[in-house]
Amino acid sequence: MSGSEIAVEDLTEDAARAELERLAELIAQANDDYHMRDAPRLSDADYDRLKRRNAEIEARFPDLKRSDSPSDQVGAAPAEAFDKVTHSQRMLSLANAFDRDEIVEFDRSIRRFLGLGTDAGLAFTAEPKIDGLSLSLRYEGGRLVQAATRGDGAMGENVTANARTIDDIPRTLNGAPDVLEVRGEVYMSHADFAALNARQEEAGARTFANPRNAAAGSLRQLDPAVTRARPLRYFAYGWGELSEPLAATQKGAIDRLRALGFETNPLTALCDGPDEMLAHYAAIEAQRATLGYDIDGVVYKVDELDLQARLGFRSTTPRWAIAHKFPAELAWTRLENIEIQVGRTGALSPVARLAPVTVGGVVVSNATLHNEDYIAGRDASGQPIRDGKDIRVGDWVQVYRAGDVIPKIADVDLSRRPKEAAPYAFPVLCPECGSEAIREEGDAVRRCSGGLVCPAQAVEKLKHFVSRAAFDIEGLGAKQVEQFHRDGWIAEPADIFTLERRYGSGLTQLKNREGWGEKSAKNLFAAIEERRRIALNRLIFALGIRHVGEVAASDLARHYGTWDALVAAVDAARPAARAHGAAEEAVREERGAAAAQGRRAEVSGTRARVWAEADLPEGARAAWDDLVGIDGIGVTVALSLVSTFAQEAERKSIDRLLGALEVEEAARPVTADSPVAGKTLVFTGTLERMTRAEAKARAEALGARVSGSVSAKTDLVIAGPGAGSKEKKARDLGVEVIDEDGWIDLVGGA
Repeated sequence: MSGSEIAVEDLTEDAARAELERLAELIAQANDDYHMRDAPRLSDADYDRLKRRNAEIEARFPDLKRSDSPSDQVGAAPAEAFDKVTHSQRMLSLANAFDRDEIVEFDRSIRRFLGLGTDAGLAFTAEPKIDGLSLSLRYEGGRLVQAATRGDGAMGENVTANARTIDDIPRTLNGAPDVLEVRGEVYMSHADFAALNARQEEAGARTFANPRNAAAGSLRQLDPAVTRARPLRYFAYGWGELSEPLAATQKGAIDRLRALGFETNPLTALCDGPDEMLAHYAAIEAQRATLGYDIDGVVYKVDELDLQARLGFRSTTPRWAIAHKFPAELAWTRLENIEIQVGRTGALSPVARLAPVTVGGVVVSNATLHNEDYIAGRDASGQPIRDGKDIRVGDWVQVYRAGDVIPKIADVDLSRRPKEAAPYAFPVLCPECGSEAIREEGDAVRRCSGGLVCPAQAVEKLKHFVSRAAFDIEGLGAKQVEQFHRDGWIAEPADIFTLERRYGSGLTQLKNREGWGEKSAKNLFAAIEERRRIALNRLIFALGIRHVGEVAASDLARHYGTWDALVAAVDAARPAARAHGAAEEAVREERGAAAAQGRRAEVSGTRARVWAEADLPEGARAAWDDLVGIDGIGVTVALSLVSTFAQEAERKSIDRLLGALEVEEAARPVTADSPVAGKTLVFTGTLERMTRAEAKARAEALGARVSGSVSAKTDLVIAGPGAGSKEKKARDLGVEVIDEDGWIDLVGGA
């Protein structure tokens, strides 16, 4: 777990839901980078860590498992450039193990599943895990008729013409089953990789980062002649559809494939139990540097095929096999500087600038440093964090490249630290625009608050501003935004609405630009004019405020009704937001003190005390309670809103935009005879006759406001089974409480 992550056992249900969404996005992007673009940006170790964390959260919160869960996916969808091939049997991935205990448990789990005692014989094969590209070869009547990449496991890319150019792949077979689907790995040797890169460099063409990328990119060429010129190789290690069995055991089947003419790995061995498996793992690891090709672990498989059939499969992995991954390769070098890069979301990302060093055959001069806690070795409360290093400029650091991608720092040699090396002071101002760099509660990342006025964020913010769910200006898409920003025509959203006045006089400047004509220029200016009148929810979403998506924007618009009311409420809540921050800081200090004293932290009491003692202007508490109480908003979104509107530069940019717009009031459906029109409702507990979403939609359609918390302003609480503190608070405040049947009776005729 990195310093930026909350332990799975400490996650609330809402935090777990958000974390599963984050992990799904990260893993999907990593799959696309690795399988589709042949340009991975995430290391194998980090990818495995994300997958494992996702699985742990799903195990703890099974009801939160997403429909697009990474646990149910293999690889990535095939590219559009190739014809699609549906695999007759899915090409699955392998579960991973990283230490001896996990291999021992793998053996035990197999025995438990099969009902075998500890003394019963159970053989496994052990073979090197080739770091290449999975490829399935289909033979019918002894002839190669199809070659396909793994793709997403169910469907891959048809690369038959390219596969025919690889010398290790036989075109015809003698004595093979009538239908034989061979599975294996396309790879490139170290020597061939070096020669290829030398030719590429001599020709002024792009060189490859590592042999795996080179092999994948070479196999997935649209022109087979390019593939033919690349020195690709192939190891067979398994099979898919068969018209008749190859053998009764895994080892026997591999021997049969070799007899048919396929290259199989000579280091494949038969092992009797975990001790022999681990010994062979150590023997392969010792030869790793001299093999002449890349491997990243050892694969163990139950040898007897009848047992494999009994064990079967999970959703994406076989039960009868596991990959024992190697540790990352390491090298020592000097940290020359730490630089800060600002991403499109405003995240300040530290990057280590290193004295160049070769790691795994690749020259490394940069490494990620994650965040400020990782560099300091401690979190915001001063507590040591796992993997934190206290990294300083001038240190000698150990660098690793797990998976041959993004380099990271594994260790620091304190014995070689220069005397003048000082702790790194992480910036609190954005290096791009000078705006305050804020670190939110529970977030290990510090982010620039400059938003639209930060040049590092401006282009992406502008693209978001004109996106379909925001202003959706016809003729002004991402490409045009980049062009206009690059040329200095627009720097912030307000500039869009002065384009015609500044550059459209007589259409001379715009119509004569590349890609533009008189008609397209006129159409653009007309489309911009049409968007001067905008719905409140679209405007809120378009501002690109962190955590404020389409749903939250609609909730805010519906609750406040007008832009002026929203701004007034957020401004009024600002002092209370600061008090909330002070209370949370006091809680962190209390936790630190409690940990040092070996006692239980008084969290709720500390928070309540600081909050009660806060000297707040009149109305600040009520404005804060109202804001965080909006159903679907909560503290995180509220703090983001307050922070955005509190930044002077950001606020001026928004004010300039509002000066060019007419913002529509949010529609508030009110039924004349509705019994809840204009009232504030809270739903709590379990609803049995309708979902919470249905109840909320029904209430809002009748003109009610739905809040997520109970306060003195609450008019009615609908409490189902399991209602707890909200129902109690309502009764203490004298707020009317009814059950679900009472709610349905109340609105049934409305």
